[in-house]
Amino acid sequence: MRQLQETIEIATRGAGLYEFTPALRRMIFGSSIGTGLVTAYCRHTSASLLIQENADPDVQTDLQGFFRRLAPEGMDWIAHVTEGPDDMPAHIRAALTQISVSIPVSRGGPLLGAWQGIYLFEHRTRPHRRDVVLHLIGDSV
Repeated sequence: MRQLQETIEIATRGAGLYEFTPALRRMIFGSSIGTGLVTAYCRHTSASLLIQENADPDVQTDLQGFFRRLAPEGMDWIAHVTEGPDDMPAHIRAALTQISVSIPVSRGGPLLGAWQGIYLFEHRTRPHRRDVVLHLIGDSV
């Protein structure tokens, strides 16, 4: 059994979904691990991870609209306002999604569905640099 770990940095331009499936595939393909499990972990509390459709961009538009409506800026009841009006809504959105995803690996590649991609979901309105840790464990090819 072998293990590898790599941290990738994703530069965001503000709120939105940022696909990093190609980086995950490169890590797996370069590892010589044929069968195993890869986990992606977001090291932040105002961004999250999703496995989502990557064929139709309307899916991303609708997801972002849904979360903006669910946890909008300007909620007058929130106490945490020191980091700006978008910060607490970003924490709520991250709490409702996930900060890690695991994908089975077979034949040296992730077992994603035909239309699935792996995304960092940036919940803040200004640009950030986000770290995602990739951890791969499995048996050699």
